[in-house]
Amino acid sequence: QSGGSSGRGDSSGSPPVPGPKLPGPEPRPRRRASRGLERPASRLTLKFLAVLLAAGMLAFLGAVICIIASVPLAASPARALPGGGDNVSAASGAAASPGPQRSLSALHGLGGSSGPSALPGAPASSAYPLPPGPLFSRFLCTPLAAACPSGTEQGDAAAAGEREELLLLQSTAEQLRQTALQQEARIRADQDTIRELTGKLGRCESGLPRGLQDAGPRRDTMADGAWDSPALVLELEDAVRALRDRIDRIEQELPARVNLSAAAAPAPAIPTALHSKMDELEGQLLAKVLALEKERTALSHSSHQQHQEVEKELDALQGRVAELEHGSSAYNPPDAFKIGIPIRNNYMYARVRKALPELYAFTTCMWLRSRSGGTGQGTPFSYSVPGQANEIVLLEAGHEPMELLINDKVAQLPMSLKDNSWHHICIAWTTRDGLWSAYQDGELRGSGENLAAWHPIKPHGILILGQEQDTLGGRFDATQAFVGDIAQFNLWDHVLTPAQVLGIANCTAPLLGSVLPWEDKLVETFGGAKKAPFDVCKGRAKA
Repeated sequence: QSGGSSGRGDSSGSPPVPGPKLPGPEPRPRRRASRGLERPASRLTLKFLAVLLAAGMLAFLGAVICIIASVPLAASPARALPGGGDNVSAASGAAASPGPQRSLSALHGLGGSSGPSALPGAPASSAYPLPPGPLFSRFLCTPLAAACPSGTEQGDAAAAGEREELLLLQSTAEQLRQTALQQEARIRADQDTIRELTGKLGRCESGLPRGLQDAGPRRDTMADGAWDSPALVLELEDAVRALRDRIDRIEQELPARVNLSAAAAPAPAIPTALHSKMDELEGQLLAKVLALEKERTALSHSSHQQHQEVEKELDALQGRVAELEHGSSAYNPPDAFKIGIPIRNNYMYARVRKALPELYAFTTCMWLRSRSGGTGQGTPFSYSVPGQANEIVLLEAGHEPMELLINDKVAQLPMSLKDNSWHHICIAWTTRDGLWSAYQDGELRGSGENLAAWHPIKPHGILILGQEQDTLGGRFDATQAFVGDIAQFNLWDHVLTPAQVLGIANCTAPLLGSVLPWEDKLVETFGGAKKAPFDVCKGRAKA
């Protein structure tokens, strides 16, 4: 029976334990190590695999020690049981426990065969259930197997740790992507802000000329118009600076976030694109700031110039008011001046800037004071046109009487101006039958007809005071020059009545010329001829 029991124990048990070598947990760390070596060489990964391999080896040695220690304890109860109970206990142990417990049951069966003989008188097969004490002794190592982790559990823990690391890296990459998306959203918002600022700047630029146009000589108008524009430019410049500072902060924060996840491969490409975009935006902002500074400088310069002009005008007005208050001078109308030619020469004269139209009749009046000393009055005025130098000429040469020339036709005038006094001279002419008349000091001195009859006075000529023209506007002759003073030279396009001529001569009804009035802005002097303020009626009374 003991031999049969021993044979059954041999057939149901495992072969003898060969020492520390067990099938199962050992190949897994090697496979994981081989898979780990296939990955890119990294110092952190090698350290992690070395620690993992050491932990697996320690777990494996602990499991072997537990198994060796449990074999003698389980052999003694096995001898007390009959041989038929081995199969029952082994079957019940195999049915009640998982895979690791089966291998322990096989080891217990092996110990029963090598121990002492079974109890005498025990039947080969017992129908009674086995007592609980001997059965529990076979599963003595079951709690120890749970307490001592096997190599499989260590491998699972390593895989779980690696999965956690991968999940951590994935979450970090996802956070980087979210950060990049947020930065792109901020950049879009900044671009919208820049476009809004550009629109405001455009409206500001379009509004600047209007403000400058509104700025007039008045101090209040200039303050209301042009001084508001620099404030708007400063406000826009402050907004651009704030936006630029915000982009600089974003640019400084982004590399720090990227460095935290340097192990993630796809992350560094996004900051590069963002960096280029931010550089482009920074360049645009810098250009805008420079444009704003130039605009502000130009605006301040223009405003300063306007301010200076207004100050000058105000100073001139204040000086004028002061003069009027102290009575130092009186108001001079635009016709209150005279032209003085002190000596006889061929370069002193005055020229009328206004061109004459075509005339079929005219009346010209003037105040003259000759200083020739009895040698001829010279030429008070001459009008020449292209092709005709003597279109209208009034002259007195030598001891000859005064003559009127129209289209080179001559009429002698019975007038005398040799007493060095002011005299009022009027000459009227009409193309109908060439009728003419001459007035001195309001009185008719002579008249005639057939002076260039039916010849109209040609337009667009040159009117010279004080010189006789041999060509259009030039070739003056010093012997025919006028010496003295000329004032109130007026020209009408019709014939004045004797009453009108008398009113002008008596200063009771002054009348300006309809074609050519005597105004300061219409007469310019050359060669030393002088223009001086003069009231003809007061000056005549004093003379």
